Amino acid sequence: MKKLILSTLMAGALALGANAQSEFDKWSLEVNGGFNKPMAPLTPGYLSPTLNLGHVDFGVRYMFNEKFGMKLDYGFGSFKQADGNGSMSPDFDTKYNRLNLQGVANIGRIMNFESFSRSFGMLLHGGAGIGMVNPQMNTYSDFNDDVYTLIFGVTPQLKLSNNIALVGDISTVLNGRQDVAFDGASLITPASNNGYYGTNGVMWTGTLGLNFYLGKSEEHADWFIAADKYATKEELASQINGIKDMLKDSDGDGVPDYLDKEANTPSGARVNSSGVTLDSDGDGTPDHMDKCVFMPGPASTNGCPVEEVKEEVDYLKKAINDGYVNVYYAFDSSKPLAYSISAANYVANFLKRNPGVSVEVKGYADELGPEDYNIKLSERRAKAVYDILIAAGVDASRISYKGYGEDTSVDKSSADARQMARRASFEVK
Repeated sequence: MKKLILSTLMAGALALGANAQSEFDKWSLEVNGGFNKPMAPLTPGYLSPTLNLGHVDFGVRYMFNEKFGMKLDYGFGSFKQADGNGSMSPDFDTKYNRLNLQGVANIGRIMNFESFSRSFGMLLHGGAGIGMVNPQMNTYSDFNDDVYTLIFGVTPQLKLSNNIALVGDISTVLNGRQDVAFDGASLITPASNNGYYGTNGVMWTGTLGLNFYLGKSEEHADWFIAADKYATKEELASQINGIKDMLKDSDGDGVPDYLDKEANTPSGARVNSSGVTLDSDGDGTPDHMDKCVFMPGPASTNGCPVEEVKEEVDYLKKAINDGYVNVYYAFDSSKPLAYSISAANYVANFLKRNPGVSVEVKGYADELGPEDYNIKLSERRAKAVYDILIAAGVDASRISYKGYGEDTSVDKSSADARQMARRASFEVK
């Protein structure tokens, strides 16, 4: 109990301290190169390749947090005619460039990609800017066609290291107020373009490149997951002195005085999280004096009812199967927490008193981490309780165990709820 409270208090204190400093890098540089494809307008008879190798862009990005940011990028390239394969086109050579300010959304963090991969991510981006289309051939060669641009795209990411990521990108660029066709062979007029001044130019780019992350933090915002922050030895040392007094336990019941609502609990008494003596069956006899903790009975029989063994078996079976008896674990651990081992001993005593029944140990994990890892962790937890029952003298033929993976019935955003999910339960058969 003390260890659990100590960990919770230190995590809270460190979280407050983390707000005063950056937990992740926010700046990155982006370099990409690849293909382009002008869609329209093109003069009739002029064709472009499906994939024209000839686009490069550079960008600088700043993330406000793990999910949202913005970037400034500059892209340039050229278009040429399609040749060969029966798709002959008149020659053209057109240069272009653009400068855009864009908003960025980190879909990897928004949609919790970490649940299946820590190395794959995805960004969505979109924004506006200015550009120029400059034909080098045909009627309007050397004409500088100033346009405004709108851009939208998606960028898959593959993390290579904490400082570099391999990225691909597919973007649509819309040019507004474009005066000439991409081939430079014809003029766009209001009459030929339904009023003319809309986003009358459309092109695509597909690129491959690298993101370089800048800063001194361990990870960039693209990959930072708040739940992965662990305290260093120095951070623990700086926090522990401030909470030692809070952990004083005058009556030795495992609950610190500042949380204890029953300051003079008798020695050896079982208590709840508020330090109040437990009376699980509500019969007026506290658990530490009750020889039948989950069966109400008078004080004259030490809290046990006067009834047949068969009824006792049925009552205890219900108490165990309804989840009142559990063994709990720390985060990412298969070692039972000391205060909950008594639950395993209770089940062992029940089996010894009732040789005609068997039990299945069911292991569970919280929803943090990969699902396949949590399946194996939950099985190790169930196996640990199985070993306790065997060591207590229960025949192995009466015990089975299985890991059931993540308990999705609890609120995974709550630390207290996740603690309840990290458990081994029992089913009497």
